[in-house]
Formats: sequence, C-alpha cells, structure tokens
Amino acid sequence: MKSNLISKSETAKIFEALNTQWKIEVPKQKNVRTHQIDEKGVIITGNGVTAVKIGEDILPFLGDVPILEKFPYVIVDMGAIKFVCKGANIMRPGITKFSDFEKGEIVCIIEESQHKFLAVGKAEIPSKQLDETKKGEVIKNMHYISDIFWESEKEIKY
Repeated sequence: MKSNLISKSETAKIFEALNTQWKIEVPKQKNVRTHQIDEKGVIITGNGVTAVKIGEDILPFLGDVPILEKFPYVIVDMGAIKFVCKGANIMRPGITKFSDFEKGEIVCIIEESQHKFLAVGKAEIPSKQLDETKKGEVIKNMHYISDIFWESEKEIKY
C-alpha cells in the first residue's frame, strides 16, 4: 500500500469536495494522507477524519461512527445483512425504516437489531418515493464491512 502526505492545495480540494458531497462541515486540516488501495480507490486519513475516495465520490469510512451518525440512513432487516456485507445494493423490500435523503446523496445502511453501520452508498431514488415503492434498487452500495477498504484500513499506521 502506497501512502503519501498530500500538499495544502490538494488537501483544500479534497475538503472542498468532501464538504460539498457530505453536506456537513468538516474542519480544514493539515497532515492529510492518502493511501492507495487499488486502482479504484484511496483511503484519506486526517485528524479525526477517515474517508474513502472512489472515483469522484468521497464516502465516510465505516469505522468513523461519529461522522456516520450525521448522514441520512436506511435501516435494513436481518435478511438483508449478509447480502449488504458482500456488496449487494440495497433493495426496497429489505428497508424497514429511513430518514430523509435526496437522489445522489450519501446514505448509511444500518442493521435493525444492534444498529451497527454495515455500508455506505449513494441514493438511487429520493426517500420521499420510498412509501410508494415496493421493489427495486434504492441505494448503490459503495463501501461495506469486509470490503478492500475495510480490510486495508487495519494496516494504516496513524
């Protein structure tokens, strides 16, 4: 795994994109590192912030619970858990509860019994359509427990 300390200008660009995509204010930081995981993605680490960058999308890292709690969410039933943890997209029948979100927004996927974060993805439809929707894909799963980012983060020395 290749790790780099990134420049102030690149850090500013990343945090500008992060604040736009996350719709929450993340304070500017120094000493931000990128860790190249594979050709698709990078883990970004800073002081109190860990994120996953896949293409142009920057997602909160699943281990970063205080930040995850600030995002919209869906709660999935027990039957969906094993599929979500293998990277499956979140389908309407598995969703039991949800907060408000718009299409394209980052949404956290939480399991119903222990309220643990399972995955982070992008909404394919807005939450206001969920009451009329009985089937189909609701969230594109982009980062989930046991994926390459989850496993690689354990090797990163902070």
